[in-house]
Amino acid sequence: MKTPQLTSLPAALSRSPGWAPLGALGVVYGDIGTSPLYALRECFSPHLGVELTPSHVLGVLSLIFWALILIVSLKYQALVLRADNRGEGGILALLALLNPWRTLGQGRAASVLMALGVFGAALLYCDGMITPAISVLSAVEGLKIAAPGAAPFVVPLTLVILAALFSLQRFGTARVGAVFGPVMLIWFTTLAALGIYGISHNPGVVIALNPWYALTFLLTESQAALLVLGGVFLVVTGAEALYADLGHFGRGPIRQAWFVLVLPALVLNYLGQGALVLAEPTAIENPFYALAPRWALYPLVALATLATVIASQALISGVFSLVRQSIQLGVMPRMRLVQTSSAEIGQIYAPAANFALMLACMALVVTFRTSGNLAAAYGVAITITMLITSSLLYFTMRRVWLWSGVVAGALAGAMILIELPFLIANLHKLHEGGWVTLAAAAVLFFIMRTWDEGRRNLITRLRAESEPLDTLFDRLDHHPPVRLPGTAIFLTAPRLGAPPSLQYLMRHTHALHERVILLTVLIEETPRVPPAQRIEWTPLGHGFDRLLIHYGFMQSPDLPAALAQARRAGLNIDLADTTFFIGRETLVIDRHISWYRRLRERIYAFMFRNSMRAIDFYKIPPERAVEIGIWVAAEPPGARAT
Repeated sequence: MKTPQLTSLPAALSRSPGWAPLGALGVVYGDIGTSPLYALRECFSPHLGVELTPSHVLGVLSLIFWALILIVSLKYQALVLRADNRGEGGILALLALLNPWRTLGQGRAASVLMALGVFGAALLYCDGMITPAISVLSAVEGLKIAAPGAAPFVVPLTLVILAALFSLQRFGTARVGAVFGPVMLIWFTTLAALGIYGISHNPGVVIALNPWYALTFLLTESQAALLVLGGVFLVVTGAEALYADLGHFGRGPIRQAWFVLVLPALVLNYLGQGALVLAEPTAIENPFYALAPRWALYPLVALATLATVIASQALISGVFSLVRQSIQLGVMPRMRLVQTSSAEIGQIYAPAANFALMLACMALVVTFRTSGNLAAAYGVAITITMLITSSLLYFTMRRVWLWSGVVAGALAGAMILIELPFLIANLHKLHEGGWVTLAAAAVLFFIMRTWDEGRRNLITRLRAESEPLDTLFDRLDHHPPVRLPGTAIFLTAPRLGAPPSLQYLMRHTHALHERVILLTVLIEETPRVPPAQRIEWTPLGHGFDRLLIHYGFMQSPDLPAALAQARRAGLNIDLADTTFFIGRETLVIDRHISWYRRLRERIYAFMFRNSMRAIDFYKIPPERAVEIGIWVAAEPPGARAT
């Protein structure tokens, strides 16, 4: 499954109406398009105990077809894509659109929804960890069919491909992005052609499109059928990408690509694999590659590897975008982000996230060694994410779209009813490797919640220690300090009076600049804020101004550029004669609290110390900046922030 804002195509390609569906092939459908490499094989994995009888094969094919129809075509294409946040999609965009604190108040329900959204984001990070590993490994495994003696080289070659893929991230994806769509067009055409060739072995396999075969299989096989659903779910693991890439391509191109090419190609290929397995049961060892003539195996392995690299690239780019959204929404510490394209804002590179993903992917490949083993770890996180999306969508239908409770409940209930059996099926794989993704997601969730709550509590402490501006101005009237030439800009949190850094400076220097600007960067609930709405300037008197700079959660702050815009809007400021004062807080840990609260304080303090400096994050020129150290008594991250 894909994460929010996969923006690896050049802007010209994504904005062109004629090319947009082709671009969607390369980015949106990379994951779901490579599922035929392993999905049907996993449905008949030996440990499931499902025999290769005609009724079982037809039943599984029917389940695959109707999973694609009900989950991808109806839920995501018809309904979820409607839940856009000013054109953007993804679970964090949905959370920002819903804004539980606004629509549900400050109660427990809002807290639960916020936690669900953050946990969903953590699960998406784990998807970015496992998808490149299983996709590339499943493609390279085709070598074992083309040349059985090459089996020992599968894992090393997979590691080399992954290492090369992650090492290229720092150069950006604009140069190679233009070939994504055409390559995936060839890939889906190949899927369809192989499927038609396979169906020729047994044309009667098309009767599997009848839902009766799926229902009969579920009713007659009971427990075994439930386990098979874990394999069936692999065919829809890329469904969240439809929503995540909404802002880059729009509903129209995503839907066109799905219904015109992707869905028919996938259905034909799965039917072709099923027909071949009915004719040659031994082909179940790798039914995808068994469809190809012997002479076409090596070209097919190369094409499959390229397709999985493209799918992996889309996942990696999506994780970078998700990192930026998480930072802007305040649930992750600031870290270095590199803009890799001057023309396309969505093309970014996160070095720390890239290195962590590379290590995680390689560790998974070395640990599990085959795509079959990795499949056991795949699916649990994605199923939970889908359920979270369904839950958030219900509240969006009720609170944002103002739909009736009956309609919203019926739609959300139907989605959850369909997805719950898949979750139960995937939970059976926990002991086989599914625990890996859940454990990683739990750690990420703990870190993100600790940072979010710790940040809120820090702001609360700073607000409690800040002096009201009226009190400060009254003191300036009675005891005027020495006024220094130039402009001082103090970065301050929202709704804060005189920031502690300003009070500290006045207390120790007994001086103040002639012009003081209290600058606050506000991250809005919308993906992007237009330049015309960026600046909000309020003169306060006594040489003070309050300047609010607004950004969307998909944008990266650039304070020098924003101040240049403010100057054009009438704010009298000379950037060459301006000094930025940034508070550098040091948190003091209370030793008289419980070990758990003290642990969370220490973790937050560690992340706070090692997060990216505000000077670098906001692109402030270092020669114009002064950091002021401030000691702050930290409250436990679990405490309620106001």
